[in-house]
Amino acid sequence: MRKLIFLIVLIISLIPTAYSQIGGEYTYQFLNLTNSARMAALGGNQIALNDSTDLNISYNNPSLLRPDMQNMLAFNYVDYFAGINYGYAAYSFGTPLPGNFAVGMHYINYGQFIEALPNGEKTGATFNAAEYALNLIWSNQYKRIAYGINLKPILSSFENYQSIGLAADLGVSLFSKNKLTVTSLVARNVGSQITTYYDGAERETIPFDLQFGISQKLQHAPIRFAATMQHLQKWDLAKPEEDKTGTTVVYVEDKFTKKFMRHLVLGVELLPSPNFTLRAGYNYQIRQELRLDEKMSTVGFSWGFGFRISRFHINYGSARYHLAGASNIISIALNLGEDFKRNVVREEEIVE
Repeated sequence: MRKLIFLIVLIISLIPTAYSQIGGEYTYQFLNLTNSARMAALGGNQIALNDSTDLNISYNNPSLLRPDMQNMLAFNYVDYFAGINYGYAAYSFGTPLPGNFAVGMHYINYGQFIEALPNGEKTGATFNAAEYALNLIWSNQYKRIAYGINLKPILSSFENYQSIGLAADLGVSLFSKNKLTVTSLVARNVGSQITTYYDGAERETIPFDLQFGISQKLQHAPIRFAATMQHLQKWDLAKPEEDKTGTTVVYVEDKFTKKFMRHLVLGVELLPSPNFTLRAGYNYQIRQELRLDEKMSTVGFSWGFGFRISRFHINYGSARYHLAGASNIISIALNLGEDFKRNVVREEEIVE
């Protein structure tokens, strides 16, 4: 219980130190990428899902790493834009130590680049750019409260410029007595650069994010609703927009409703059977930042599905970030121990 109280106090104490962060002014941005097809389909991020068959949810909230996930493997691959690809792989294992353990690797490959001199002349040489984050996840439980930490050593490499950093995700989750409601609080990317990209450079901040989430599975219908509030350490996520009338330029700020919606990520899951799931999500912030005034289309909306075949759990997610195209994610999970069907029965179980 002392560990839990300490973790909650630590999460709350991090709010003032990260309040001044502004988008685009920090490094290791790849830490914010959606890691799995399920999360992509549910709007990009949900931190309060109760599902012992999905190891990937512990990436978004380490307190959701459950004992039933032991001996699970998860693989995720994203064919991103402009030849960029990234992925995440994780494995959960048992030890004699208290709590639950998992290890994972998150990477992004920016592809191969042609080297050129400052005047634009090509040298004929090529170089690569990539970033990596090792994920060391631990969780434990006290009655209906779960808590966990994800320690993330980071390596960022761009040609001959390299940087090393260290970050951590801290999470706490409360499960209702009927196991249908989950409430979570997560502080993501707590840490800093250890070494800079070149000698004499100032240390850059990393993308800290304080999040609050809740999910509700209906008792008499196969539906789960989920919502997550992101970037709670900073209320205003958008700069005032220009409103030009003739020669007069007026800067107009978002109203309260729009400011609130920029923090909110919504998702819903339809569970017609234990072996098949349909999903949809909505991210207002993405829709506002990447839309075109002439045609908004389905920017900010996402969808996907998942199905189980024996020991395999396969998910697909598609998120529309821009009219230029969508990001598609495929996730494959394998249970090396028991069959998935035996875990499905215990999906909402939590130790009293």
